[in-house]
Amino acid sequence: MSLRHFTDLSAVSEGDLRFMLDDAVVRKARLKAGERTKPLEGKVLAMIFDKPSTRTRVSFDVGMRQLGGETIMLTGAEMQLGRSETIADTAKVLSRYVDAIMIRTTSHDRLLELTENATVPVINGLTDDTHPCQLMADIMTFEEHLGPVAGKTIAWTGDGNNVLHSLLEASARFRFNLNVAVPEGSEPAQKHVDWSTAHGGKLHFTRSPEEAVHEADCVVTDCWVSMGQEHRARGHNVFSPYQVNAALMAKAKPDALFMHCLPAHRGEEVTDEVIDGPH
Repeated sequence: MSLRHFTDLSAVSEGDLRFMLDDAVVRKARLKAGERTKPLEGKVLAMIFDKPSTRTRVSFDVGMRQLGGETIMLTGAEMQLGRSETIADTAKVLSRYVDAIMIRTTSHDRLLELTENATVPVINGLTDDTHPCQLMADIMTFEEHLGPVAGKTIAWTGDGNNVLHSLLEASARFRFNLNVAVPEGSEPAQKHVDWSTAHGGKLHFTRSPEEAVHEADCVVTDCWVSMGQEHRARGHNVFSPYQVNAALMAKAKPDALFMHCLPAHRGEEVTDEVIDGPH
């Protein structure tokens, strides 16, 4: 079997993504029932963090432990990579010790260079361009609450960032409608829009968050300026109309979900009443 990486949703087939989600649902149910399986016993995952992390670190660490494996956490301050060693050499060395590598980095190019030189699977834990693991978790959560996502409508309001890029790819892979409302100058990268459209994504773009959210099954947002992207900061007045508040959520379906990859800037992209509310 050829070496396979998890770099983006666009790099994995629709069938394989569905298999992963269905398998995750089964494993979650078994774990909840007290059944402990250890398919990753004896396996080690190296976790490289260029950016601070709470949820990514904990989720990968706990996931590996629940499946019988172990993790090693590495940061730039702890590695020669943070000094003079190349990402290529790091990939080759780590491949001799561990069974897989997860990286959370500020540069998508670093991820790609890692995949080109590693001889073990590489997982995209987040880059400045995409966040595929987040979308897999979001789709699983959506379906746990509202059933199959295919044919449903998800709305995005806010900045055209890495999470939106993966959401665009997910819309094609999982066959849901995606409404996108972003302010002028904050549009997502065109390559992700083009890929989604070419692969069956049903996209609708608007400047109006009210239009995007109308009758949506799920409303998604993220912080207006992502960590490591502070150079893109603009006046919050540009984004303020895109805040997810009770008035905006009221335009979605009554049972609509609200999702945010976190950390949230309460009072900016989302209000307390929404993030702590029933959605």
